[in-house]
Amino acid sequence: MEQNQHRFASVVIVAGGNGSRMGRPKQMLPLAGKPVLVRTIEAFKNTSGVEEIIVVTPLQNRPLLNQYFTGLIFADPGHTRLESVKHGFEKVSSVADVVAVHDGARPLVSPECIATCVQAAREDGAAVLAVPVKDTTKIGANGFVSKTLDRGTLWAAQTPQAYRREILAKALTQFGNEIEATDESQLVEKMGVKVRLVPSDYKNNKITTPEDLIFAEALLNHQTIYRTGFGFDLHRLEPGRKFIIGGVEIPHSKGFLGHSDGDLVLHALCDAVLGALCAGEIGILFPPTDPSIKGISSVTITKKVLEIVREHRAQVVHLDATIITQEPKIKPHYEEVRKSLATIFEMPLEDVSFKSKSHEHVGEIGRGEAAMCHAVATVKITQ
Repeated sequence: MEQNQHRFASVVIVAGGNGSRMGRPKQMLPLAGKPVLVRTIEAFKNTSGVEEIIVVTPLQNRPLLNQYFTGLIFADPGHTRLESVKHGFEKVSSVADVVAVHDGARPLVSPECIATCVQAAREDGAAVLAVPVKDTTKIGANGFVSKTLDRGTLWAAQTPQAYRREILAKALTQFGNEIEATDESQLVEKMGVKVRLVPSDYKNNKITTPEDLIFAEALLNHQTIYRTGFGFDLHRLEPGRKFIIGGVEIPHSKGFLGHSDGDLVLHALCDAVLGALCAGEIGILFPPTDPSIKGISSVTITKKVLEIVREHRAQVVHLDATIITQEPKIKPHYEEVRKSLATIFEMPLEDVSFKSKSHEHVGEIGRGEAAMCHAVATVKITQ
């Protein structure tokens, strides 16, 4: 691959199991308020260098996932885990240089461990996250111990397991019918490729039994804090400008005057999110004195703010915005704006509130010369 060519990792998240030991599909069970699989995907969304996420999951799970995320690629599950991996690998972009495979039921993997594993695969060809075995391990035969293994040499493999694209492709082609294989590294090892062990942590546990779910819930509750931020914006209304709020253009004779498109709802919400993170305000990120960003879409501004959210290992969990304007009437557009905000902020619709108030014909807002917006955002930060 050319050195100057953009390199990125793709991940195949396998989430097609029926959850026989849990009584129902474990990947969609609630975990601290969200489905397990949503938390798994969030870890990769928050990992720098992972630019493509392929989720191997049944059709019925996809509408819910699309409420939380945009840009996911879906593949159909196979009859075996390995067949599901092959289906996901078929959807991987041809320009991805590293492909990671991850269990959808491992929601507590950290972005740091993911990034380390991907880089190790890029350097050595193949890498797996693993932790040293803590318990003395014995081989049994006919109900008796036949051998005690040297614990100092034993590692428990986790996921993701990452590979250079061409290595995984060859392994799946040569050994893709081995139904007894429990992970992809077994296939790569059979090719004679050395697989690098990347130290992980014990929190990256696979949810297999009800007790695993309780353990994961306890870890999340222990690590999570919530913060609330406040945002405000005001813009003048001028003829010839577009009236855009929350990413939705509403027909009106006037629009917002500003260095950007003037979307004061997105501006106020972005400042509220940044305030919750103690990360400044959008005027610092996009100064109005910069001529190169004149007319910039406020959706672009929001996407930058979401990058900052991910850098803080945070998640926006609630938005509430109130626009104050005398005209036009906003109430008929409530649901359209809510849906737009949910899409832009990559959130479920039920976590987004939007409403309006008039200014009772008082002052410049009451005369239809300006409008303002108040906003509150709550973020969840995982420490």
